Amino acid sequence: MAEFISVTFPNASTELNPIPNAGIDRDYLIRYARNLDDYGFNYTLVPYDSSSYDPFTIGATILAVTKQIKVIIALRPNTLPPTVAAKALATLDQLGGGRVVVHFIAGGSDVEQAKEGDFLTKDQRYARLEDYIRILRRAWESAEPFDWDSQFFTFKQFSNRVRPVNKTIPVSVGGSSDEAYRIGGSLGDIFGLWGEPLKETKEQIDRIYAEAEKAGRVDRPRIWVTFRPIVAETDELAWEKAHRTLDALTTNRANGQGKVPAVAPAPQNVGSQRLLEIAARGEVQDRALWYPTVTATNARGASTALVGSPQTVADSILDYIKLGADLISIRGYDNLNDAIDYGRHVLPRVRDGLKSLES
Repeated sequence: MAEFISVTFPNASTELNPIPNAGIDRDYLIRYARNLDDYGFNYTLVPYDSSSYDPFTIGATILAVTKQIKVIIALRPNTLPPTVAAKALATLDQLGGGRVVVHFIAGGSDVEQAKEGDFLTKDQRYARLEDYIRILRRAWESAEPFDWDSQFFTFKQFSNRVRPVNKTIPVSVGGSSDEAYRIGGSLGDIFGLWGEPLKETKEQIDRIYAEAEKAGRVDRPRIWVTFRPIVAETDELAWEKAHRTLDALTTNRANGQGKVPAVAPAPQNVGSQRLLEIAARGEVQDRALWYPTVTATNARGASTALVGSPQTVADSILDYIKLGADLISIRGYDNLNDAIDYGRHVLPRVRDGLKSLES
């Protein structure tokens, strides 16, 4: 069964209408989280940035004011020892009644990693991530003390008496490099991809499944694909809205209020490079996948849009579900209002479409 993911925002600032230096707006955060819960989203990602809020604290707040939605805590292994993370995630999981997932970010930018004192190479960061996941899994298995001695972590007789509600916590890995595929395919419960055309997405899914098989797994990671839908009542109105959105993104970036400076170097991570390469092939791919939002933001994070009426966007999402992507992340550019629109008009259509496919 397909499930839906959103992203948590702690205040009303958006990429279209940025609020400089906005702090946490507790009422907004609670309203946002409860709307996601009420409209049937299954998960919300609490993102990580070297200069932004602590995901654990935001996640605990969401769990305290909602009933069903699960929180996905984004975590960089350089920011927290695995022994501490094992206890912190399990504590949060107990508080939320088993509603916690962890999404690992190995680190796609040397500059961003260096801001918090991480000077490992990309290959070293992935090797550390592999160690990290194995330590967490061992710490969640039982309270029996164990030792660890590797290039990245060394400790003796660590014991974790904080058990996850469901005996473990799902681990998500993302990326588009060979090492990401290997580690996510062999160790991940979930593998996260950015929205690419159907052909390229299928190729990536096949790579992930192949790595799972190579590792001797009898199961496969669930596939998570992320889009930024731009939805209106009709396809024509949606395209008009898409171009207004693009104008706002371009203007804000030129004025120094975008995600990245107007003059920014090419991204270092493979995922962003892939998005920019695909964008160079044409604006629209497949049914409704739109790429100008990628170039307007220098492919900073998830940036491919699905443009159209609720039915067109739902049909596009169903195309990916048929490929094997059963976790669909959708977030817009007008954060709260878009989430409500998706909950009212897109999620029900996708779920109805799934029922038709199953019948």
